[in-house]
Amino acid sequence: MTATQDTLLITLTGKDRPGVTSAVFTALAQSGVSVIDVEQILLRRRLLLGVLVNAPRDPKKLRRAVEQVAAELEMSVEVETGTGDNRTRRAGRSHVTIIGAPLRASAMAAIAGRIADCGANIDRIERMARYPVTAIELDVSGADPLRLRTMLAREAAARNVDVAVQPASLLRHAVRLIVMDVDSTLIQGEVIEMLAAHAGFEAEVAAVTEAAMRGDIDFEESLRQRVRLLAGLDESVLGEVYDAIVVNPGARTMVRTLGRLGYRFAIVSGGFTQITNRLAADLGIHFSRANTLEIVDGRLTGELVGEVVDRAGKARALREFAARAGVPEAATIAIGDGANDLDMLEAAGLGIAYNARPVVREAADTAVNVPYLDAIMYLLGISREGDRGGGRRGGDRHARSPGLAPADVHQRQPAAAPAHPRPADGQVEDRHRAGGIALQQAGGGGRVAVTVVE
Repeated sequence: MTATQDTLLITLTGKDRPGVTSAVFTALAQSGVSVIDVEQILLRRRLLLGVLVNAPRDPKKLRRAVEQVAAELEMSVEVETGTGDNRTRRAGRSHVTIIGAPLRASAMAAIAGRIADCGANIDRIERMARYPVTAIELDVSGADPLRLRTMLAREAAARNVDVAVQPASLLRHAVRLIVMDVDSTLIQGEVIEMLAAHAGFEAEVAAVTEAAMRGDIDFEESLRQRVRLLAGLDESVLGEVYDAIVVNPGARTMVRTLGRLGYRFAIVSGGFTQITNRLAADLGIHFSRANTLEIVDGRLTGELVGEVVDRAGKARALREFAARAGVPEAATIAIGDGANDLDMLEAAGLGIAYNARPVVREAADTAVNVPYLDAIMYLLGISREGDRGGGRRGGDRHARSPGLAPADVHQRQPAAAPAHPRPADGQVEDRHRAGGIALQQAGGGGRVAVTVVE
């Protein structure tokens, strides 16, 4: 259509009920008009329906028909004449996701104010989740995404909310690879401290771990120092520690849901393959890399086998896994909490600091500071349909599962179809194939709505 073509904007508001949309379009069809645009919003059972159509030969007839429908539905209606459609969105398009628990009006006002200060416009607003966090996504145009991210990051910190700014691109709807740290990211706590508790050195190891995660000391040296304190432990302790691991709330939901959408997952850890391999098998993770504890005659020697997975090693693993999965590095997402994750976060297309140390929050593209790992999905444009809260919100303690032979990388071949063939020997098996997730394609920007049934 041309910018000078006559159009009519019909806006109905009132109590929602079945058949409203059908009745309105039936009335419009009698005038033979073409639909140019339509938006429908539901807030607390109150409907707002807007329809833009080309102006018919007899606008008064159309107006009478629509007003009659509105009266029968006990709704209010406005019919406004004009020309053309919305203006073309300006360059500099971004998705801005705001997460709060709670999300206060003062925070929304501040974020909207900074967007306006950048000379940008909010083109669309949509709620992604309401429980246990409130997540709102804004489609913004007219500002450089990097400048917008810098301004909103400062405001987010001041308002105690999480804000993510991502340039609008087709990558958001492509197959992506999510690479996660393990300790204090995928799971609660630090495995090496749990092992050290059995050796009587928990406090000493915890102090060194904290310094390493802040970036105060070299990771490899700190790791070897801590591992030496584990010498003499019976290897059965590894099983006891694995059984005590608690997966962070939302982790299983995120892996299952995104896995069904074609995402690939990897875990890269400064921890130990004797734990991470089993964790990968339990959660259905496609790739895994970590350090390996040396065990001789059924006891830990206090030494490591092979090359240490350190800060640089995590970034190398991300690039390798991306190549194996056939995913461009720009389509990778890294999630971590410590200084050891900084290179990995920098290498990824989107680096997310998850309940992280200050040095990591400052370096990452965005930060998530709520204790729910599936909040990451809202940054990817995936909403929770029905907002039922995703079932259990406590940590998820593991059931026993058969261990895998220690290996550097375990890979399950990606499946394009919903069918799940039996994995070949040496591959990580997805144990959540049937898993309690219903997916529904949603309108607007290729979003997906999720119903969780746990």
